[in-house]
Amino acid sequence: MQLGLWGDDLCDEPASAVSAVSYRSDPLTAAVSPLAAPPQSTSSSAPDLASRGPGVPIADDEPVSTSPLLRTSAQPQYECHPVSGLPWFRHPQAEREIRLGKAVVSYEIKRARRSSIGMIVGVEGLSVRAPRWVSSNDIETALRAKERWICNKLVEQRERAHKQLSARIDWREGATVPFMGESVVLVLDPRVSGAVLQRADQAPQDAALPGVAQRTLHLGLPQSASAEQIRDAVQAWLQREALDIFMARVPLYAEQLGVNVTKVRLSSAKTRWGSASADGSIRLHWRLVHFSLSIIDYVVAHELAHLREMNHSPRFWDVVRSVLPEFDGPRDQLRHVVIPD
Repeated sequence: MQLGLWGDDLCDEPASAVSAVSYRSDPLTAAVSPLAAPPQSTSSSAPDLASRGPGVPIADDEPVSTSPLLRTSAQPQYECHPVSGLPWFRHPQAEREIRLGKAVVSYEIKRARRSSIGMIVGVEGLSVRAPRWVSSNDIETALRAKERWICNKLVEQRERAHKQLSARIDWREGATVPFMGESVVLVLDPRVSGAVLQRADQAPQDAALPGVAQRTLHLGLPQSASAEQIRDAVQAWLQREALDIFMARVPLYAEQLGVNVTKVRLSSAKTRWGSASADGSIRLHWRLVHFSLSIIDYVVAHELAHLREMNHSPRFWDVVRSVLPEFDGPRDQLRHVVIPD
């Protein structure tokens, strides 16, 4: 669910964005230019908690649909303003505050040599950049003109941070890790070498986990293994599995697209799910292995299509559609995944 600080549904814009308001005689004239953001949380419908009161990789964009595996039911906790009792969004370097919709926003303001009032909604909150000669009243007028956008972005940022926190993995025996769209339970088992994946119902009687129907990943580690040792062992296994999966899926789609792939490498990029070079090499983010095969196939097909069209023109999307006619679903899912860590 998502908190609403406005009367309408939230906008389909990235959770982190910049709004530039040109300072003119009419302060209601504004142009919004959203910027791409890190992995986003999911957006879902919610009751209207606040109508307006007075006064937030496309495959080779940044890792940002909702994977049912990673959904969390808990709502993020919103700090309440000590006076009004309304949801309070407070920037750490806040100098001023304003009521927007049914929320109180404490915002940072920086004066700069510029001709317009700029607004940035990030993880910390709202930051305003304004010309030195613009008055405080002018700034508040500009904020009220953009209050719906600001409230939407503040909610999206708060929920994204909450989702990311909820997706953190407690690296210990019995913890679950997403693999190929399913949960895998970690088992410390010194009898095995490396890491061995098996279904609980296929495991030896003394190794099965009672009441657990998911697959188990048996790690050749002692019960005294540290969280860092467990994390490193699991991530090393995930990366090996990712490369095996990519090496199986890339030739499949390369043949259908008639492209020559010279090299496939794993990526740990912070801003892209994949990339393609004119020399025929492609890089795919190893964390894609957390998600379903349909999402992996979409990213693979997307990057291979770039070997024919190094752009995102209509021709490019026609190439993708030629091998994945229903790619809209996986692409939409990829926009909202939360990466576990």
